[in-house]
This record gives sequence, structure tokens and C-alpha cells, in this order.
Amino acid sequence: MIRLGSLAGYPFEGPRVLGGWQPPATGAVYAILYLADPDGKPHDFAVIDVDQAENLREAGLPNAHRRAKCWERRAGTKWGVYVATYEVPGGTERHRIQIVKELLSVYKPGCAPEQYDQAWEDEWIGRYDAPTTGPLTTNRDPNET
Repeated sequence: MIRLGSLAGYPFEGPRVLGGWQPPATGAVYAILYLADPDGKPHDFAVIDVDQAENLREAGLPNAHRRAKCWERRAGTKWGVYVATYEVPGGTERHRIQIVKELLSVYKPGCAPEQYDQAWEDEWIGRYDAPTTGPLTTNRDPNET
């Protein structure tokens, strides 16, 4: 198991070598990974793509996916490409898409066609200044009663 995402993250199954993997016929979020430094850090994976599918078996995994060549280029070989999956408990396609967007904003994977930013701009939701955002305590003289 590998955890991906912000805060506690999502518990992904894997990573497994993509080349020999047989995808299940289930909906899931999947992350494509590779070892950026296999000799120096053999357990540190880099995320190069994230997506979701209603049926992983029909998503073109492992090698017929439209971005498989990008994955191989980044990893150096198709045997250096790994996959990790997360079947969202009770999740729908909308849930999976939201998770994909979050992971794309966190990792900014090079093979993903869409990129998202974690920042919020004032014009998106408006600016809010509460009058209660001052200090929680005041400096009082300890000799004062």
C-alpha cells in the first residue's frame, strides 16, 4: 500500500509493475509511478500521471493507454512503470474525478494532460475579513487584578 494525496492521503493498492498487471473490471482512481532514483532511493516513487476509469480493464492499461509512451519515456523502460489503484468506497465517477484533480494539483505529474493549482484567488470566492481575527489574548500586567 502507498498513500497519495494531501494530509493523510488515500490508501492506494500497489505499486505494482504495470507491464505484468491485469487490471480488474472495476472503477478506480489510478496513479502511474516510477522510481526516480532506483539505486539511491529504491522505495521512493515519483507520480507521473493520475486518472480514473469506470472500468480499469477498459482503460487501455497496461500498454494500450494513450499516454503509455510518455510513461515509458519518463521511466526509461516499460518495466520501470508502476501502477497504484484506489477503489473509492461507495464512490461515484464524480468522487473519482475530484480525487484525480486533487492529486494532479499536489503532484503536477508530467504526463497528465490537465494540471490544477492548489491556490485560491480572492476573485473566486471573495475576500473575507472578520473583525475577530485579532490576537486571542491581550498583554495584561500580571500584577493587575
